[in-house]
Amino acid sequence: MTLQDSELLARAEAWLAEDPDPETREELAKLIRSADTKALAERFAGTLQFGTAGLRGELGAGPMRMNRSVVIRAAAGLAAYLKGKGEAGGLVVVGYDARHKSADFARDTAAVMTGAGLRAAVLPRPLPTPVLAFAIRHLGAVAGVEVTASHNPPRDNGYKVYLGDGSQIVPPADAEIAAEIAAIRTLHDVSRPDSGWETLDEDVLEAYLARTDAVLAPDSPRTARTVYTAMHGVGKDTLLAAFARAGFPEPVLVAEQADPDPDFPTVAFPNPEEPGAMDLSFAAARTADPDLIIANDPDADRCAVAVKDGEDWRMLRGDEVGALLAAHLVARGARGVFAESIVSSSLLGRIAEKAGLPYEETLTGFKWIARVDGLRYGYEEALGYCVDPEGVRDKDGITAALLVTELASTLKEQGRTLLDALDDLAVAHGLHATDQLSVRVDDLAIITKAMAALREAPPAELAGLRVARAEDLTQGTTTLPPTDGLRYTLDGEYRARVIVRPSGTEPKLKCYLEAVIPVETHSDLASARAEGTRVLNAIKRDLSAAAGI
Repeated sequence: MTLQDSELLARAEAWLAEDPDPETREELAKLIRSADTKALAERFAGTLQFGTAGLRGELGAGPMRMNRSVVIRAAAGLAAYLKGKGEAGGLVVVGYDARHKSADFARDTAAVMTGAGLRAAVLPRPLPTPVLAFAIRHLGAVAGVEVTASHNPPRDNGYKVYLGDGSQIVPPADAEIAAEIAAIRTLHDVSRPDSGWETLDEDVLEAYLARTDAVLAPDSPRTARTVYTAMHGVGKDTLLAAFARAGFPEPVLVAEQADPDPDFPTVAFPNPEEPGAMDLSFAAARTADPDLIIANDPDADRCAVAVKDGEDWRMLRGDEVGALLAAHLVARGARGVFAESIVSSSLLGRIAEKAGLPYEETLTGFKWIARVDGLRYGYEEALGYCVDPEGVRDKDGITAALLVTELASTLKEQGRTLLDALDDLAVAHGLHATDQLSVRVDDLAIITKAMAALREAPPAELAGLRVARAEDLTQGTTTLPPTDGLRYTLDGEYRARVIVRPSGTEPKLKCYLEAVIPVETHSDLASARAEGTRVLNAIKRDLSAAAGI
């Protein structure tokens, strides 16, 4: 055995001695007994990094996995950070989804907060992430934690941190919390009493549901019929309660995906955007013939919408839903700032401009969108919509579902559909054709190599259009702080643009494409869509070649 192997085994033994979880202790002990240095090296190659997405990773033993030891350290670091900011004695609210170990991680977090002299309150059961975001503001908490990996694969879990304004952490708070985590020498130094925290009752959920009523116009029609899938997550009961309060017809459930199941048995990835994830919903809709399909992701902060298009059903893009909700709010007389992230369609800016409303563009993620001063509506193309920022300063798949169903009901009363409304927007503002080139990898080095290739040799043209401007967003801009991304603005009447960035939550390289095709009348829409598809496909082809992916 090499000296390096001996040091690795010694580190694993030290970790094992502190691990409070029998399952991960057994896993790690087996690796140590078999001297499986390859597997141990993967788990002890570093530590799972705490950033603006909090923590997210594969469940398992060791500092590079999600487990109780890692969570206890994260909770202790957060507690130290809060106390350092003068919040000793403040309330921390903890929520959790139905994934493997989520309840354990929530309980450990409450115990650590209690042991550190803070007050802790845990939501009564697995509930949607937006309920946690609401509870922070509703209860006057100094911070909140949601244990969730959102739409990641079943082997993953995560740890999302909010501060007292009800929005997710941004720099420098993430680095300051990470420093406190790194300062913890041993778990034996972390007090974890067996009791002392509060388990909230259903009142907090009732308060959230009462707030959902505020997103709808008091006299709006409530006639649209829906098929709904919770994607094996925690959204069903909350969404059904919200729809019942609003007076919408009871959604037809996709029975195979209605109840929480941490193994997500019917989907490869529990994300409505992934190929095949909506197949069961489409099958249910062919039988029920609803006006639209609504899907939440497993923690119900995202909302997907599908509509009948010809003889079958198709998912609307996040940008399409984002524009529809914006136009609906404008028609209802909404005032305030409309905001989106840089990777979302520029159509929102044109809708806001025509309505005389202020508009802002932010970095990717609701942690940035939610912080826009005077925010009235914010969205991101990855199926995230904030339609009630005073109640929930984060994306909320429940209230978004209510608002889009109100819009579908309004259109239904006029003998029209969501697709008709999209056509109207294209004629009014041009057809904003968007697409995404998304590459999932097993080796993160592939993403690093692709980004480096694009930085070293930026493409001179894409789809035959000259790259008029290439921006490395790590330098920041006059309106945006630095981020790991590239933005290309292309010449020509199509106002095409491309943004390339690594995903912050998944092992993916994401490329966001847009081309704006001029449209004079509704009769031009078919040719405009064909041209938009042609341009975006050509950009994808050329960008793939330039990035070597």
